[in-house]
Amino acid sequence: MCRQGGIQATSYNKIISTKAHWVFNVGCVARYDQNTREQLHLFVGGCIMKLQFVLGVCISLLLAGSLSADTTFTNAIDKMWSNVDNWSDGFPDNDDKIRIVDGADCVLDIGGQVGKHIAMEGGTAHLTLLDGAEVAISDWTIIAYAGGDEGNPHLLEIFGGVLNANARVFVGFLGYGKLVVDYEGVLNLNAQELGVGENTDGNGRVEVRGGEINLLSSSSLPLRFNAGQNSVASMDFSGGVLTQAYSDARLAYINDRIADGTITAYGTITASYGTGTVLVETVEDTLIVKGLHPFNPVPEDAGDTVPGTVTLEWTVDAGTLVDVWFGNKADLSDFTKIVDKQAVTSANVTTVAKQRYFWAVDTYEPGEAAPEIGIVFDFTADNQPPVVEAGVDLLTWLGEDGTRIKNLDATVTDNGAYTVQWTVVSEPNDPNNPDAVIADPSAEDTSITLSALGEYVLQLDASDGEYTGSDTVAINVYIDGCEAAKSLPDYVPFPGDLNGDCKVDDEDLAMLEADWLMDNSLTEP
Repeated sequence: MCRQGGIQATSYNKIISTKAHWVFNVGCVARYDQNTREQLHLFVGGCIMKLQFVLGVCISLLLAGSLSADTTFTNAIDKMWSNVDNWSDGFPDNDDKIRIVDGADCVLDIGGQVGKHIAMEGGTAHLTLLDGAEVAISDWTIIAYAGGDEGNPHLLEIFGGVLNANARVFVGFLGYGKLVVDYEGVLNLNAQELGVGENTDGNGRVEVRGGEINLLSSSSLPLRFNAGQNSVASMDFSGGVLTQAYSDARLAYINDRIADGTITAYGTITASYGTGTVLVETVEDTLIVKGLHPFNPVPEDAGDTVPGTVTLEWTVDAGTLVDVWFGNKADLSDFTKIVDKQAVTSANVTTVAKQRYFWAVDTYEPGEAAPEIGIVFDFTADNQPPVVEAGVDLLTWLGEDGTRIKNLDATVTDNGAYTVQWTVVSEPNDPNNPDAVIADPSAEDTSITLSALGEYVLQLDASDGEYTGSDTVAINVYIDGCEAAKSLPDYVPFPGDLNGDCKVDDEDLAMLEADWLMDNSLTEP
């Protein structure tokens, strides 16, 4: 869907993925009348940014080599990456710079692809990843090394599959660039930074409409904006998430960029019902950023739900009249009005598995004959994996016989039958003690026998025959109950526990008596 700027339109030049099939939709489709849905096609010319020669040479050296072609996508036959005749020097390999340049339009439709660099420059270029696509890039990826223009930027769209970036990713380096992640698409940044508006006059935008951007880098700030002088940078969430390991500095940076308007949700919504909200959550040690529309749609925008009868829900002011549209085509050509100017906040629809659906809520201001047109939400009806809770992390200590039996109390939730399997992911490397033994690995609630000091990590997998859900639990084993108690973050020893055995007893008294009336203060001033 075209959530660009938070307006009510479906996306342009977009290949829309469902788990069942692909729909090819060219053009931008805007909804601007409550009874008709007409197509508006946007075509914008491109321009090539002129660079000073010296600046270009310096940047080339900085990035370890010029952008001369190793292998260039030519569109000689069609748009498909998988057609070798589209490449100037054959399929990319680990040492190749992949050039998507000068107006090229490439669709990555296969897995197992590799390269050293991806460079998008010159006349506006376009690279799209589909379901099943996978490419691993060992060094930098630059969307808009140069060129493009504000209305027609270089565009990388990840609508499915995975881009594994093992070094920096720049969006808008010296030119105009845009990164869009949607549907089931995944960008994993495994090292260095995701830079938006990275160099002088660079113009970069990231739109997270679905899928995931996972910043797995150990960099102190793996996300950065406006590193270049006079650069322009923005990031918008309208479905999907960005994740990174938590740190105070990372959280502060995200909050600062929300405060200054660099990071937004659902673009700039001008309707009377308000603006989108950027949500920042911490789940265990993971920092999660996503967007929330003022309607708080259910199912969650770009989310999944169990097929069958689905209740669509939205939040508006009491008494607000709405029209609700529903269909399974992103170009809205099959939209049906399922609510016609009623003051309701929910409606039931029928869905089938492996199908993506689209819906929209138009609202009426009091006394107005025409509604405010709402943006299009989407969700996928599909079987959901079992929800697994392996239990809270545990601590214990060995008994007199050198072992400990610990109960495993798990919870699995699913809408059908499922099977479970416990496994030991890791355990102490102690050659003098036997490995952990799970009494019944195929039982949801079971027990485990432990015999070594240290940390055990167990994983519980639950499968419904199609999807698998997993969770882990850690068990830390100590020599005795005192050492276990000392491991707790809120442990405070008793003032009278002189020997540190977690007890105040005769041994502590004997130590006190031995030093009774002793004085080691200085006597001379």
